[in-house]
Amino acid sequence: MELDAANVWMMVAAGLVLLMTPGVAFFYGGMTRITSSINMMMMVFSAMAVAGLVWVLYGYGLSSGDSIAGVFGSPAAQIGLAEAVAESPETLIAIGYSATFAMIAISLIAGAVADRARFSTWLVFSALWVTIVYCPLAFMVWGGGLLGEGGAIAELLGPAIDFAGGTVVHINAGVSALVLVVVMGRRARFSTPHRPHNIPVTVIGTALLWFGWFGFNGGAAANVEQAGLIWINTLVAPAAGMLTWIVVEWMRAHRPSSIGCVSGAIAGLVAITPACADVEPVAAIAIGIAAGAGAVLAVAVKNRLRYDDALDVVGVHLVAGVIGTVLIGVFAVPSDSSAGGLLHGGGAGLLVSQIVATLVALVYAGALTWVIAVVLRATMGLRIDHRQEMRGIDAFEHAEQAYSFETTGTARSPR
Repeated sequence: MELDAANVWMMVAAGLVLLMTPGVAFFYGGMTRITSSINMMMMVFSAMAVAGLVWVLYGYGLSSGDSIAGVFGSPAAQIGLAEAVAESPETLIAIGYSATFAMIAISLIAGAVADRARFSTWLVFSALWVTIVYCPLAFMVWGGGLLGEGGAIAELLGPAIDFAGGTVVHINAGVSALVLVVVMGRRARFSTPHRPHNIPVTVIGTALLWFGWFGFNGGAAANVEQAGLIWINTLVAPAAGMLTWIVVEWMRAHRPSSIGCVSGAIAGLVAITPACADVEPVAAIAIGIAAGAGAVLAVAVKNRLRYDDALDVVGVHLVAGVIGTVLIGVFAVPSDSSAGGLLHGGGAGLLVSQIVATLVALVYAGALTWVIAVVLRATMGLRIDHRQEMRGIDAFEHAEQAYSFETTGTARSPR
């Protein structure tokens, strides 16, 4: 069987999305304290490994098998991908592409609990979260479950649009991060201002993420016209989000920051993810502006409420994800499966569907993550102790440090 162009592109797109998770490691790793950067990168890379194994062993079946109550699929026929290998080997390319989404979704949560998460517990949390939270929600939206084509909620209200993961990845990871932060509690050094230890590394991570996002959004494009629209929207929404954050910081502090710049870009990327194939470029710019402004406001609210989301996962992923998902109901152009949004004469039907899908994702992911976190706190413990945290999590959990400043002695001139 020869590879056609669509399969080749999906393989390329899967590689781009796979690169995004190391991008998250750089993005988060540079933003942490110097004594936490190794641990943060380890959390991201280990979550990537856990999600990949879960997906191949049974996760793909949970997200796409025969429906069980519209909430998750039966993994029975896809244990170890036995059926896919035997009957439809080209399907393995699509399975690999979808695996990369599970990998990045769990890695996003890591930034919220920087400096304090017990590494062994994080590994167990990652496996449980992908199994119990991510896979069922992916089934509900993309696998024929409650929110997808033919699902009970979709039949009642009309199907919601989530082209590349606004609900499944970003709202899901963002609300889960918020719940985990609340259950875990604040860092021992919460009152000390958090300063990123290596901003250039964070900027490199952003570059990798933006590059990979073209595969994230464009991998499932159905035709050339849709692919072109996705590409342009993935270009302009983060640009709008970045400039919005810069302007807001200029107005508030008279100095735009590089961390704000890259955070605005990521917020724009998050917001356009569910809408990338269904809105025009001008609407993508508007969505990027709304996401940049909303994320800035969310960070300010976080500081007032004093919950310890260390690297602003809630503001950048949850808030921007909600904005992008809901605004589809305003800006979506008419299509074969949708009458379009409010501004295109489609009425309020799609907007209601988008709001309901958002609420389902928030409630489902939040409730199940709370159960997982409470059980793990009572059994394994979620965090290292106060003294270990003050010393630095890298030294305690990994016996490593990100940078070595030791000298080997005074250089001698040759004789």
